[in-house]
Amino acid sequence: MGAEHLIINREASQAALILGLQPAALIDHVARVDWSLLDQIPGERGGSIPVAIEELEHILSEVKTHILDEPSPIKTIAGGSVTNTIRGLSVGFGVPCGLIGAYGDDQQGQLFVSNMQFSGVDVSRLRMKRGPTGQCVCLVDASGNRTMRPCLSNAVKIQADELIAEDVKGSKVLHLALYLKKLLFNLARDSLSSFSFYSIIITFFSFSP
Repeated sequence: MGAEHLIINREASQAALILGLQPAALIDHVARVDWSLLDQIPGERGGSIPVAIEELEHILSEVKTHILDEPSPIKTIAGGSVTNTIRGLSVGFGVPCGLIGAYGDDQQGQLFVSNMQFSGVDVSRLRMKRGPTGQCVCLVDASGNRTMRPCLSNAVKIQADELIAEDVKGSKVLHLALYLKKLLFNLARDSLSSFSFYSIIITFFSFSP
């Protein structure tokens, strides 16, 4: 599967102090719901259970028909633990940040890229690939508990042999999820030497394909 780099001024990308490594771009569909809707969703409330695209679309349809008191009950944004951290550092603290990963050649992929660009994140290290972008339905109840249904089985993602020294040039911190440590060490040793330290996410919700 071929990959295509996003064409952006490379000088700007080299200025990214912190990089996030999220192999598969992810779009979150976030909605506040009541328990009556959660009772209709297969699986236990809370936590994360992988679903097929057909089930994800069915859940989104149920949310749209169930919630009538809001003009737009679903908030659709770029998601994932790494993405959320990188976006927060960029928007909240003005830290120069970039993202390494892959997104699909679909509407969700374009939304992911534009959302991160709008947040001031350097996206020049993202690769566009043929195929779908990952998605996740995040249902939030009145107590703030999240019931998550990710669909990543067919999502495009960056491979270890696609990571190059240029991806990390000039950056000092690499932020990634714990399950990606093997992918990290596929980078050449001289590429990793530029980092001052690594930031590792340990999460109870696993979104690894």
